Amino acid sequence: MALEDINNIDFNNLGGAPLVVRAIILILILAVGGFAGYWFDIRHKIDELEQVRSKEPELKKTFETKQQRAANLDAYRDQLAKMEETFGSLLRQLPSKKEVENLIVDVTQTALANGLENEQIQPLPETDKDFYAILPYRLRLHGDYHELGQFVSDTAALPRIVTLHDFQIGDSNREDSELVMQITAQTYRYLEEEELGDQ
Repeated sequence: MALEDINNIDFNNLGGAPLVVRAIILILILAVGGFAGYWFDIRHKIDELEQVRSKEPELKKTFETKQQRAANLDAYRDQLAKMEETFGSLLRQLPSKKEVENLIVDVTQTALANGLENEQIQPLPETDKDFYAILPYRLRLHGDYHELGQFVSDTAALPRIVTLHDFQIGDSNREDSELVMQITAQTYRYLEEEELGDQ
């Protein structure tokens, strides 16, 4: 094909152009169409593919975690049932409002049974928590070292929950070798339905 043939091409009748010219025009159209398709569509799809591929390890990890949880679902349900049973038994150890006074009597009797002298039992303000209330009492007891230790041990063995806080042990300033212990005994009671409703 000569240069003159290119100059004589009738662009209104490309079908009659020489085969080489038609092939070149076809290749140019395909190249421009391919480049435009890549630039306007495929390039964005490749970026999206890379983003999705970067999320794949995290999604696999999430899937494995959820698969393990699903495989252990029965064990989790059994564990939850045991926890609810334990919680119920612990809740039964909390006295109701009516039983709190009896519990304070139990603490006082424990002190007397260990040979301690009760100098002071002072109720402190009650504090409400989620489903229970804390009832603190300030105690001032006189006795020797072993009696005080036995009192703490016996108080811990009471059937209801009583915790001891803020220990202060010192000399009683009496003639004998007695010690004085100031301690806060906290008992707990569950809140009644009406009290939970008030919260």
